[in-house]
Amino acid sequence: MSRWTMFLCGLAALVISASLAGCGGKKADVKPSPEEAKIQAALAELPAADRAAAEKQGVCPVSGERLGSMGKPPKITVKDSKGQDHEVFLCCSGCEDTIKNDPDTYLAKLNK
Repeated sequence: MSRWTMFLCGLAALVISASLAGCGGKKADVKPSPEEAKIQAALAELPAADRAAAEKQGVCPVSGERLGSMGKPPKITVKDSKGQDHEVFLCCSGCEDTIKNDPDTYLAKLNK
């Protein structure tokens, strides 16, 4: 192998290893959007177990809005048509009557 070929192979190996090293490097600090920061602050007002449940639920079953987008999400208990209790987070207290009047419809949205 000529010196020139060895040089090019070494250079190629260096370029490849440098590009692979960047894959696991430190992530740049990315600030959340103002809306995302507002949502995260509202969810942070919940106790840890409730916060985890609200993050898992994600959206209000009545409005479809993201939980936390309208402040601290209220947690309510609703009974389905079989009499079983379900704890649900809503985007706001204004959705409470709607879900209580037709719980099966809105609970079904959470199970999709």
